[in-house]
Amino acid sequence: MVVDISSGDTELSDDEVDRIFRALADATRRDILRRTLTGEASVSTLAAAYDMSFAAVQKHVAVLEGAGLVTKDPRGRERLVRGEPETIRRAQHLLHQFQAIWESRISRLDALLAEPPTT
Repeated sequence: MVVDISSGDTELSDDEVDRIFRALADATRRDILRRTLTGEASVSTLAAAYDMSFAAVQKHVAVLEGAGLVTKDPRGRERLVRGEPETIRRAQHLLHQFQAIWESRISRLDALLAEPPTT
């Protein structure tokens, strides 16, 4: 499914949707994303916040990066991780589209149930 975003120029493919929501399915990755949406953080700084190896945190960051939820920028010897709010916006728009479909179905059901019974 390709989802047309209201701006008209941006679409999410099935693969992109899968990568985004697979990345968001893990609590550690959601926390990393939350931290990097409020400001840049080095991978080392992120790793210090978790009871896991540096390599494990790097893998979580790589999954987020593959989904387009964060970017890594080299700055000297460090790699600074920054959240990508645009990808969050695109995912949010997709969820709003699903919500609109569901609400439309419920409205139709409500209208059907409000009709007087036929005998």
